[in-house]
Amino acid sequence: MPAKSNGYLRVDCYGGLNQMRRDFCDGVGIARLLNATLVLPKFEVAAYWNESSQFGDVFDVEYFIQQMNGFVQVVKELPADIGSKEPFRVDCSKRKGSFDYIESVLPSLLEHQYISITPAMSQRRDRYPLYAKAAFCQACYNALSLTSVLEKKGTELLQAIPKPFLSLHLRFEPDMVAYSQCEYSNLSPASIQSIEAARGDRKPWTGEQARLWRNRGKCPLTPNETTLILQALSIPTDTNIYLAAGDGLMELEGLSSVYKNVFTKSTVLSDEDFKNMHGNTKAALDYYISINSDSYVATYFGNMDKMVAAMRAFKGLYKTLFLSRRDFAVLTSQGQKGEALLDALWKVHRNDFVMGVGSALPDCFCEFKL
Repeated sequence: MPAKSNGYLRVDCYGGLNQMRRDFCDGVGIARLLNATLVLPKFEVAAYWNESSQFGDVFDVEYFIQQMNGFVQVVKELPADIGSKEPFRVDCSKRKGSFDYIESVLPSLLEHQYISITPAMSQRRDRYPLYAKAAFCQACYNALSLTSVLEKKGTELLQAIPKPFLSLHLRFEPDMVAYSQCEYSNLSPASIQSIEAARGDRKPWTGEQARLWRNRGKCPLTPNETTLILQALSIPTDTNIYLAAGDGLMELEGLSSVYKNVFTKSTVLSDEDFKNMHGNTKAALDYYISINSDSYVATYFGNMDKMVAAMRAFKGLYKTLFLSRRDFAVLTSQGQKGEALLDALWKVHRNDFVMGVGSALPDCFCEFKL
């Protein structure tokens, strides 16, 4: 690392826990790219989870600083003359590669000495020099550890789930369905009401446009559709399943009526433990259980799924499967049903176990020994 830093950089993270984790890891790489001293990130979670937890409430700060030693300089507190004011905000929404950041962001860092950024979602880490990529990968895979309190709770939860077990990330919450702009038949009145309340200005697609949208794989799988695919894959109905999902999951009986051994945080943890947990801590436990499960199945390919798949590959756990919403939609739109549909779903998924390399964050799966 260069002897002199160019200034201080704070990463402002928004959304759910795994989106913030992704943005922060990107920010670590950018900090090294710009030779900036990294300040602990700001978690803007209030709007998403209606809470105020910060980085240190979820992740072990001291461990992170120790693990990043030699990759990027990290400070918990700023010098008094700099920390007395808010950082200069730099818009990074259109930044993609190392040239963009060095050309456009570095001058602001040198001028203001303390800046804040939210990394662009479309990062081109392949353009980074190896030392910046190394810092990014170190943050993603080695430096982010849960606090001792959360680690203990995760261990207790893991021990309480009967073994072996499958962790299922099921995404059929009202906000997810509303965001997808998809419509479903045969939902309960309560589910329909919840979806309508979450829609806002997002109206569902209709007619031919709705069919094309669904056949592109844009519609979340219902618990009932998920159950059908699990049966097509010959997953026994007595399998122990840990449900890694939010509190507002709808139509769960579509799964639990067939797979009887379904476990959730609320059924395994004590009532007091569960009530005292915030959204970020619940998401952290789901992540912890999922990367340590015997098998992991996801009905989506969101931030958590990408992070879990990558970490499982890093740990050598290859029983990771993403169910295909697109193939399910196409097959059912063709009128396939019964045994023919089950056989077709089996053929679609039989070679789809994620074997690690390239599954997520592929830049960290390289031949260099970091």
